[in-house]
Amino acid sequence: MDPYVRLARDTITEYVISGNVINVPLDLPSEMLSEASGVFVSLHLKGELRGCIGTMVPTCENIAMEIIRNSISSATKDPRFSPLTAEELKDLEINVDVLTMPEPVGSTDKLDPSKYGVIVTSGYKRGLLLPDLEGVDTVEDQIMICKAKAGILPIEKITLQRFEVVRHT
Repeated sequence: MDPYVRLARDTITEYVISGNVINVPLDLPSEMLSEASGVFVSLHLKGELRGCIGTMVPTCENIAMEIIRNSISSATKDPRFSPLTAEELKDLEINVDVLTMPEPVGSTDKLDPSKYGVIVTSGYKRGLLLPDLEGVDTVEDQIMICKAKAGILPIEKITLQRFEVVRHT
């Protein structure tokens, strides 16, 4: 199993069953312990989204700690879903997306929903959408979804940022 996904699964299993937060294992690939990055943890059951929480930029000392933090949040704090139950663990599918630092883009022609995630900002409102999501085929779809997530009205002026991910499944 991919070590990023294994860490997320071990974290979620321990937390859902016992309420305990695991320690960072020492047998992880070195980049998980030495590098920091924004991370999203996405959970699916039977092909349906069951939780997705993440960070745009690093908030923890390293990727492993970011995965632990966001795995617990995805399983228990996504406001769209009730907390994950022990019965759901056996069927849980997990993706871990490690983000590059967001970079500003001046126009939509610099975006590609299959390659880049997008961050749409208007004032204090901000929405993010990961790249390469089923059913999101155009830049317009990507921006519309981000605006809706952030509560940005169609007429509001926006700024755009893009990022790439390394997706672990």
